[in-house]
Amino acid sequence: MRTQRTRITIASRLDRLPVYSMHRRLIAVLGVGTFFDLYDIFLGGVLAAVLADTFNLGATGKALVIGSGFVGMFFGASVLGIVADYVGRRAMYQADLLIYSIFSLAAAFAPSLALILIFRFLGGLGLGATLPMTDIYMGEMVPRRVRGRFTALAYTIGFFGVPVAGLAGRLLAPNDLGGIAGWRWLFVFGSLGALIVWFMRRSLPESPRWYEIKGRPLDAEAAMRRMEEAARRERGIDELPAPEPAPVEPQRGATFREIFDEGYARRTVMLFAFQILQTVGYYGFGSLAPVVLTDKGFDIVETLGYTALIFLGYPIGSMISVPVVERFERKWIIVGSAILMAILGMVFGFASSVPVIVLSGFLLTAVSNLFSNAFHIYQAEIFPTRMRGTAVGTAYSLSRLTSAVLPFVAVPFLAAYGPAATFIGSAVILGILCLDVGILGPRSTGRTLEKIAR
Repeated sequence: MRTQRTRITIASRLDRLPVYSMHRRLIAVLGVGTFFDLYDIFLGGVLAAVLADTFNLGATGKALVIGSGFVGMFFGASVLGIVADYVGRRAMYQADLLIYSIFSLAAAFAPSLALILIFRFLGGLGLGATLPMTDIYMGEMVPRRVRGRFTALAYTIGFFGVPVAGLAGRLLAPNDLGGIAGWRWLFVFGSLGALIVWFMRRSLPESPRWYEIKGRPLDAEAAMRRMEEAARRERGIDELPAPEPAPVEPQRGATFREIFDEGYARRTVMLFAFQILQTVGYYGFGSLAPVVLTDKGFDIVETLGYTALIFLGYPIGSMISVPVVERFERKWIIVGSAILMAILGMVFGFASSVPVIVLSGFLLTAVSNLFSNAFHIYQAEIFPTRMRGTAVGTAYSLSRLTSAVLPFVAVPFLAAYGPAATFIGSAVILGILCLDVGILGPRSTGRTLEKIAR
């Protein structure tokens, strides 16, 4: 690892700021943005169940409906994450939701299944960058003492999009509204909501950390002074606490090769493996839950109703994570919650009674969002600013690729062997994930981004 000198940096000035209105506004704006990202991700499973009747879909057709958006997200996360290291966090944050909004609206009026799949793919290009950019932007903009809590709060807002997807599917999908099939309105809702968030994001400032590392000191200083003056004015204080010296990162462009250099290779391998494995336990359940319920013998109306109840666990679990993520080491939160997900998934797979199915599913979604919030915070902490978008975006794209492939494996496997065997396999994969993070992952809770990066 390179030896780094220390001085008073933009990062150290950011970390000593008191919390003020801009920080709280980030929770709202980023949270509402993740709402529509997560709404669309979990809409895939609802659409697979609904469109199976409309288009007479078999296992492959259902897998295509679920997987098409994830393929787009793979390319979006891998490409736009790298681009964000060069053009800035704010610029990329503006582009991603606009792309999604346009193609989601196009999918609403698509006359054929083929066009629906194409537009889901194109919309996924925009969505692919949204969650990793949320992690990166929040991590770079708020003081270290609230980094985990504020990110968890933003995701708590966002995860209300998951039960909304289930509830909207239950209320809209079986009916026609204004002569338009109900499932088409699910796309319209996502498109118009994302467009509103796009307008909200236009007032966000660029990351001063990014300005500094790109060799733009005047822009970094101007952005930092605006934040400091606003904080002093709102908090009614004359002087801010003295910043601590922080490591100075080399000012050079990020490269894909560098994330495998020197001390970063271990972290990169850990995160790449993690993102491939976590898809099975996390997105696998959310995407396949409606299909699993129909496989258990429930009709489409019952399935969508139970799915809406189970998905309520996502925002509740995210709320629970808010006080937890700053009190315990995040790598161990990830490991502990993954173990609980494996156990609850097997209970859900073997269950035959409605109360057990709904309760185990609800608890699984709740625990999985303790897991999810911890890893979203964690992945944005363990790389330097100059390569953060490249490393996180590329790693996260692997989860989108796995999510795209997963339905083509899991749906036929589910049809052949049933829910119990499916969730036993998921538990084994989550066990491997625990070893990966526990052995290879660095500690991060309560440390500055620059110290973690070293």
